[in-house]
Amino acid sequence: MRYFPIFLDLDKQSVLIVGGGETALQKLRLLVKTQAHIFVVAPSFEPEIVELAKRHAHINLMERAFDPQDAHGKRLIYGASEDEAIDQLAQNSAQKFNVLFNKVDVPKDCDFITPSLVDRDPITVAIGTEGTAPLLAREIKAKLDQWLPANLGALGRQAQAIRPLILERISQGRDRLRLWERLLSGPFRSAVLEGDEAKADQVFQDEIEQFEQSLNQTSETSKPKGSVTFVGAGPGDPDLLTLKALHCLQGADVLVVDRLVNQQVLDYARRDATRIHVGKQAGGPSHPQEEINQILVREALSGARVVRVKGGDPNVFGRIQEELAACQLMGINVDVVPGISAAQAASAAAQLPLTFRGQHRSITFITAATKDQIVSSDVIAFMKAGRPFAIYMGVRLAGEIVKSLQTAGADMDTNVIIVENASCKNERLFATPLKHLHEAVEGFEINGPSILFVGLSYDDMGLMPATNLEQFEASNVVPLNRQVS
Repeated sequence: MRYFPIFLDLDKQSVLIVGGGETALQKLRLLVKTQAHIFVVAPSFEPEIVELAKRHAHINLMERAFDPQDAHGKRLIYGASEDEAIDQLAQNSAQKFNVLFNKVDVPKDCDFITPSLVDRDPITVAIGTEGTAPLLAREIKAKLDQWLPANLGALGRQAQAIRPLILERISQGRDRLRLWERLLSGPFRSAVLEGDEAKADQVFQDEIEQFEQSLNQTSETSKPKGSVTFVGAGPGDPDLLTLKALHCLQGADVLVVDRLVNQQVLDYARRDATRIHVGKQAGGPSHPQEEINQILVREALSGARVVRVKGGDPNVFGRIQEELAACQLMGINVDVVPGISAAQAASAAAQLPLTFRGQHRSITFITAATKDQIVSSDVIAFMKAGRPFAIYMGVRLAGEIVKSLQTAGADMDTNVIIVENASCKNERLFATPLKHLHEAVEGFEINGPSILFVGLSYDDMGLMPATNLEQFEASNVVPLNRQVS
């Protein structure tokens, strides 16, 4: 992010536009909505600039050439003369007087840029592309204009009017948040948007009185519990979050986060939400499961809306049973929001369907190790039955997997597809005979979260392998570029 988005208070500040043509007019149309003192300097002006100045007392026209001293005391300066020499002089003058400068449509010469605006005063949405794609910003603006009610600003003004009263009567920040959520999503919102001020005022009075009564009736011993929502954050790509997961992140008071959750996912959460990281790493420092259970219960009993963020889908090897049980034991309301599992993302990355009509009617997800880190007997059974399966957490135990299957008499030439960091930017795909699985893991330096597919075949499905799939053969890495016969 090169340009940091902020909203600048221009009340009683002076802004200078250098230029009197169409480019200057475009900036003036935006600035006239502010409370700034606007100065426009140019030898001549477009007729609409003159008309705007007649209608708005805070616009001052200076019909002459730009003087470097014009920059003195200004908050912002726009170089909009469409004359390179004049705009350069304006930029030099801005630098001399430490004034922020914008050369219209030339981002490299700008201290700041003006975003595309969706105006529902006092609600304003600013859309910036750092000057790279104004048409894209225009497209986003058009969609927001359609989505946001035309009179949304009225709701903002009403919120501003009642805010002091809410601060006075509701002392706890978490309680105020709950009240605001009720007001801005229920009958109060509807009344304001309908333009019925009397109804809106009555609804507000009723809502805040009912809310205060509910707080007063609650003693410390009967304090209402919060809730715990288990959210599947998907395999890594933030774009794979479900809409429900997004809404939960935005409404959370407390986030309890696993190690494998992409930190970009947390960018969608409220910035004021408490974040508790409880990552687990095989062979490394970990938070005991019992400690995680206690955190969830503790925060929910304090009245917080807790979101337990897990990588992939929480119901697939997410140890959700233990956390659910701890919450249910204490009578805490729980919800589960599914996510895209790692195996699903890996299948998409490899372009290798998980089922194949007439041949593979099912696929099994298994973990390579039990609690004692011994290769599961299920792996051997599936191999003997010719059933496809996906192995989670199998990379670290690759050598033990090979040894156990070989001892059990499995076909060691069976092809294994490995997908590392599925859906992420550092995603990698490999293929290896089972007998070379351990060598492949070491040779390709596979260290990230990975899925191993056994029993799925491109040839059997009549498919071309993914173009970025690499084949491991006898400790040599070679590209896999086969043709379908």
